[in-house]
Amino acid sequence: MKYLYAITLVCLSPLTTLAGETNVTWRDFKEYRDVVPANESKAGYYKRIASQFEKHLSKLMSDAPQGYQLDITFDDIDLAGDVRFNMHDIRIVKPIFFPRLKISYTLTDNAGAVLAQAEEMVLKDLSFMDRVRTGRDSEFYYDKRLLSTWYKEEIADKLKG
Repeated sequence: MKYLYAITLVCLSPLTTLAGETNVTWRDFKEYRDVVPANESKAGYYKRIASQFEKHLSKLMSDAPQGYQLDITFDDIDLAGDVRFNMHDIRIVKPIFFPRLKISYTLTDNAGAVLAQAEEMVLKDLSFMDRVRTGRDSEFYYDKRLLSTWYKEEIADKLKG
């Protein structure tokens, strides 16, 4: 039986060697351009945004080698869509309300060497509604896709070393 445990550990060890770390820093949500909730408390909405974005970034970094670290700060957030105030507040998503994120980031390897860095980099997708929508994730879909595109173009190549 003990051999079964040893074999299991040996077989699973390559899966655990991939585990890049993500550290996210948030500014004051009240100062961001557009993180207005529709029919929800501001505190709950801010917490949901933070949770969804952090989870998404961790998922992106899950393929990074162990010890690699992405430190990212959201300097400004303008979510896809715009909240219209009437009897029932609702976020309307139209092509003129494109997602825009301003981030600062540093990517370091397991020795602490800086592989990539930028201050107040603006990410935006003016034609966000013209692309094929994939997957079943609908919450902050366009904003997370913007982060995925940035990650693929700016970070993923640096991880291959």
